[in-house]
This record gives sequence, C-alpha cells and structure tokens, in this order.
Amino acid sequence: MKFRPSRRTRRTAIGATVVLVIAGFNGPALYGIASAKYHDYKINQPEYKAANGHWKTVEVPEKYRINTIHAALLHTGKVLLVAGSGNDAKQFDAKTFRTVLWDPVKNTFKNIHTPNDLFCAGHTQLPDGKLLVAGGTRRYEKLGGDVKKAGGLMIVHNENPDRAKTIKAGTRFTGRHNNKTFEAKDNVLVPRAKKRADPVTGRVEVRASVARVYVEAAKRGKQYQTGTEDNYRVSGLRGAERKNIYGIAQKLSFDKKDFQGIKDSYEFDPVAERYIKTDFMHEARWYPTLTTLEDGKVLSVSGLDDIGQVVPGKNEIYDPRTKKWEFLPRKRFFPTYPALHLTDDNKIFYSGANAGYGPADKGRTPGLWDLQTNGFRKIPGLSDPDKLETAMSVPLPPTQSRKFMVLGGGGVGESKKASEKTRIVDLKDPAPHFRDGPDLYAKARYPSSVILPDDKVLTTNGSGDYRGRSDSNILKAEIYDPSSDTKKPVADPLVGRNYHSGAMLLPDGRVMTFGSDSLFADKANTKPGKFEQQIDIYTPPYLHTKGERPELRNTAGGERTVRLGGTASFLSKDAASIKKMRLIRPSSFTHVTNVEQSSVALKFKRTGNGVTVKLPEDPSLVPPGWWMVTAVDGKGKPSKSVWVKVPRSATAQAPTTTPLSP
Repeated sequence: MKFRPSRRTRRTAIGATVVLVIAGFNGPALYGIASAKYHDYKINQPEYKAANGHWKTVEVPEKYRINTIHAALLHTGKVLLVAGSGNDAKQFDAKTFRTVLWDPVKNTFKNIHTPNDLFCAGHTQLPDGKLLVAGGTRRYEKLGGDVKKAGGLMIVHNENPDRAKTIKAGTRFTGRHNNKTFEAKDNVLVPRAKKRADPVTGRVEVRASVARVYVEAAKRGKQYQTGTEDNYRVSGLRGAERKNIYGIAQKLSFDKKDFQGIKDSYEFDPVAERYIKTDFMHEARWYPTLTTLEDGKVLSVSGLDDIGQVVPGKNEIYDPRTKKWEFLPRKRFFPTYPALHLTDDNKIFYSGANAGYGPADKGRTPGLWDLQTNGFRKIPGLSDPDKLETAMSVPLPPTQSRKFMVLGGGGVGESKKASEKTRIVDLKDPAPHFRDGPDLYAKARYPSSVILPDDKVLTTNGSGDYRGRSDSNILKAEIYDPSSDTKKPVADPLVGRNYHSGAMLLPDGRVMTFGSDSLFADKANTKPGKFEQQIDIYTPPYLHTKGERPELRNTAGGERTVRLGGTASFLSKDAASIKKMRLIRPSSFTHVTNVEQSSVALKFKRTGNGVTVKLPEDPSLVPPGWWMVTAVDGKGKPSKSVWVKVPRSATAQAPTTTPLSP
C-alpha cells in the first residue's frame, strides 16, 4: 500500500516549508538579530570583561537630562555637569541655563541654579576645592543667511581726560557721511582720556581712550549696510560730550557673526552646591582655557571676546584669595581652547592641540612658554602639524616622566582632514622633540583620553570628520601602555561621541563618558543631528579580574591636609599586595581639553596596618587643591580613592602681573 502522510504530518511539513521560505526572504534580518544577541552575550562574559572591560548606561531621570558640555569631578565625589544653554539658541533666547550635580555612587541628581550662560566657558580646580568657571556666551553666532540686520564693531572714543562715560545698550550711532544709524547691543564703559606731558616741552597731550561695542542697524535691509570707514555721532549727548565722544567703524555688513563671550567669573562651591560670583575678567572670553599654576592662581588664555574676535594675546591671572583678575604684562596669542599644561618651574607646555577658532598660521606651534619672561621655545618634530584642531593631549603617567602625548585631531575649522597619529614628547630631554607613538584606532577628531590608576591611558570615541559628518562617529576604544609603548583594543563604546563630548576618571576607578553634538543624523547629511544626552560608564579590565580590590582607608576623620614633602598614613589590610601609590588630580573636561589631568607617583612604605606615603616637594608637579590617593596592587587593580587636600607651597613661584589697560 502506498504511504500517505497523516494530516498532522502534512501540516507540520507545510509549516516548516513556510518558515524556510520566510527565512529565505528575511535571512539578513534574522542573522542580524542573532548576531546582536550573540554580541550581547559575548560582551557580558566574565572572560571578555576581564580582557576588554565593560560599558553600561547611566539611568538619568528625564528632568535631569541636559546637553552636557562641561564636566568636572568635585572633591565631594560628585560630578558637576554644565550645559548653560547647551548649544541651543532657543534655550539661550529663553535664558534657560542648566547645571546638574550627579552623585555617581548613589546615582542621584540635583538641578543647580545657573546664573549665566556658562556654555563654552573655561573651568579649573581651585586650592580650596571650589571650581572656577569663567567666560561663557553673550550672543550666539549667526551665519551669513541668518543675519537680518547689518552690524559689526564700533570703536567708541572719549577725549575727555576728566570723566569716563557709560554708553547704554540701545544708544544710536549715526554716520556723519553715510547718515546710517546703528544701535549699541550692550552697555559699554569708555574710560576717561589719558594725559601725557612731553618730557622736553612740558606740553600736556591728551590721548583718547577707546572701548568696543557690537552694533546693529536700526532697521532691516541691505540698504543699511556700509562699505567704508565712517565717523559716527552718538545720540543723547550734551554740551562738550558731543565733541569728546564719538564712534568710528569700518564695514558694518551682513557677514557671518561669530559667538561672543562674557567677562563673568564664578566659583562653584561643592559643599554649598551653588555658584558664587567673583570679580569680572578684563576680557570677555568664549572658549578659553583655564590652567591652575603652582601657587594656586589661575591662568586664563584666549577665547572669543565680546565682539566675536579671538582675544589678541591678552592673558590674565585669577587670584583665589582676592577673587580678582590681573593681566600678564606681555601678550601671547593662542587659538581658542589651547591645551596648556603646567610643567617645571611654572612653565607652560603648549601641546599644539586646540579647539575651534583662530587663524591657521598663528599660535598653533607647540612649545614651552615661560610666564616670567614671556619667552617661547618651539618644540619640533610633530607629525600632521596641520591637524591639531580638536586633538587631545594628555600627560603620560606617572606625571614625573614629563612626557606628553597628542592624539588625533583635524584640520582648521570645518576641514575634512583628520589624523590617526599619536605624538609623544619628553620634556626632560635637553632638546625635546616629538616622535610618533602607535597609531590610533582610526583617524579621529575629538578623541577623549583618560589616565587610569594603573599608569595606562584609555582613549575612546571621536569622529573621522567635522562634528561626525557623513556618519563618521567612531565606536572604538583602546588602552595605551606608556611603559611598553603599545596599545590594545578594548570594548566598543555604546554610542558615538564627537564635538561637545568628554570622559573622566571617577574616584572608584571607573570612567564616565558624556555628550556629543553631531551636525547631522544621517550619512547623506540631510537630517539635523541631535545632542547625545546619554551618560555611559566604562569599567576597565582591572575591575573585572579575579580577586578583591585593595582596601585603602583614611586614618583621620574629616578633612585631610598633606603638605608638599610631607607624609600621610592610610589603613589597609592589603598592604602586602600594594605595588603602587598614586596621587590623581580630579578632572575638568570640555571640548577635547582636560589640561590638569595628572597621576603622580608617590613614594611609600608598608606599615603593620597599612601604608605611609610621601608627597613630592615640587609645587609645579602637585599644584594646590584636592587630590585622590589610590593604591594599586600587583595585578593593576586600584583601590577606591581617598581624598586629601594639598595646601599652597611657600616655595611656589608666582608669575608677574600688572594692571594693564584692556
């Protein structure tokens, strides 16, 4: 009898055939799902984590999500996340400025009142543990097609030697020849004129003082722009003021208007958890770099000023004791957000890395800057010297080596150029010069590098083009070992991060990453990008190896102060396993700039119940402020950090300042 399959068998066979047909049509999708599940399974295996580390997303409640532009670790263990207006002109117009305080241990958040638009400010750690935040945004840029009124720079002159004059916002300037009227957009103080006696004749000469203010035409329309210089009458003046006070302007047009900075300066108090106003800077600054010096004072350099021009080499010093700013006596020009690192004898190492604005042929050569003499010693040998904008620079651990690495970077402005180079310089060399280290994982603008407690450097993310154009975000990370000059790839980041992103070490040895401001959201560059508000945590391989991490506890309750050259003891039941002790500076990161990142090797000896460390005596190696002390065992596994405060040193050099006229 001929075999006939049962009805059930036939249904099963038909069903299987249908599944196979569907699978044929959807094979790539099914394969993709299977691959994703396998990848997720693989990266969560203990062996993989021990070799590559692991990424995890921080759960942030909706009301605390911001466009994090700036991040700083405070001595309370919390992280200050600053957006200001967050590169959002609508938020700027609404005066919606944001700061959030995050506790990475408890994963709690707090909104902080933000007194001004601190978007694109500079910031640095102060000796008492406060965070200095200086500069920010006065006005957003306008591209050529978005400029509705002709405008530009008005130079206001005052020939009265007896009285200064405040010109208020809205004051009108009318051209004597073109008869066109422009309005001041901000208040401006014009100092009184200066008197000078001729040493031979004794005749007193009066030299007009000047001040600058941004002006716009009173009405819209191309007919209100100007093409040549003119002298302008100032409205609202009476008597002799009409003659003594006047404006002079060159071309006032519809050209692109750059961002404009503010002079405001604040200290953020980590204990009171609020901003405190300080004295104004002499120069408005947007995109400045702030660097703490060996005496605890702070150097402020570069930035766009109150009319959108790069500050022409007028650098100034902040004194935390007086809360005031003073100019350095001589000028030195840098592009915006220059990477300026404190090194021996209060000298400043400029790595050449920078972010944003400035001419391609000025202020971009790396070298050593002597603040006392204003001398600048160029350092040769840098590969890809035309690709230093949006590069990262980092002091290689331990900081005593005085070796620095410059990673990646790109061409000036919106250039498509990008570099995969890492460049290393040894400043202890009598004739320092750069050499190439191992290439990065890709040609990368905006890479973020973090010094780890085990004397290695984690580098992550970046993009191959300006602000991630053409879907060029890089989902890669690697760890570099300076002792062997080698690197190894580690776990891939979860999201792309380019412009307005960063990374920093947390006190427990983990690394946080934040931000990213892609220009477009698609490869064809047709859809506008969206700011990446996600915060991720990377747990390095050393926290996934077998065994407990070493313990380190403070022997003293409350605030712990340790002077340079002094000793401090810490409790540890694991003293026998400790191989290194490190003093780590808390980070302050923005725009590929984290100039104070540092990990100093400490001399130590084991005791019966712990370890005793000795701090170096060099104030340029350990500037005053709060530092993290970390123990590292023979497997490279770090302890949780213990905080200590290093006071100012009596031997610290102070740079010469003088109250130069702005």
